[in-house]
Amino acid sequence: MIAPFSLQNRTVLIPRGKAHSKPFSELVARNGGIPVEIPLIAFQPVAASEKLLHALAELHIYDWIIFTSNVTVETFFSFFEKNRPSLPKIAVIGDKTRASLEDRGEQVDFMPEEYVAEGFVEEFLPYVKAGDKILIPKGNLARDYISSSLKEKGAVVEELIIYETYLPGDSRDKLVQMLTDERLDILTFTSPSTIDHFMGIVEEHNLRGKLARCLIACIGPVSKRKAEQWGLKVHAMPEKYTVEEMLKSIAKYIQIGG
Repeated sequence: MIAPFSLQNRTVLIPRGKAHSKPFSELVARNGGIPVEIPLIAFQPVAASEKLLHALAELHIYDWIIFTSNVTVETFFSFFEKNRPSLPKIAVIGDKTRASLEDRGEQVDFMPEEYVAEGFVEEFLPYVKAGDKILIPKGNLARDYISSSLKEKGAVVEELIIYETYLPGDSRDKLVQMLTDERLDILTFTSPSTIDHFMGIVEEHNLRGKLARCLIACIGPVSKRKAEQWGLKVHAMPEKYTVEEMLKSIAKYIQIGG
């Protein structure tokens, strides 16, 4: 666990939506920080198109289904009010994704050691043979790295967009005010989309100069690359890509004089 009070009473941006921000905020507060919830990302299921309904009705034809986040799991199961069909073998990225499925009575057949798409592909490829049919439910902004890599191995991959990602409207004014007043000490980013939404607001309101005083932590290398593409200096990134480890990494940075 993170050492108590290691965040030293600093304000910490919590960029997740309301449905997923509470555990994050509680973890910050337990370890001496002051959580500030400004959701920079939210999700909504797409309309149930004919293509979507057909894919959900044909789950039995697939050898594997891949879930990359607990949001994907929650959205996927929201399309089944009752009489949920049996799923093919299940592969996931991350402990929370696995827990979300197990809470629904599903068995996870594969989870990689590294919680990022590149690590997933490297560890999962030995389980895939040419001709395997794989379904990947995803959001509209998700990368296609897993899909393209599995296709190169000869798998037949269907990507199914089941939710859309957007910036909550009421977050804009709050973020502008907090940055203008210099009331955010630590900025945490949990996905490239949160960074894009954040920096879109920053640039629109000419607030880049306000970021120099902030410490920046990213949950993993994909988010870190996105932050650096925006010209941000990332002070901390964990070796294991979880919120708890991200906070631990920023605490260590602070402790050595950050």
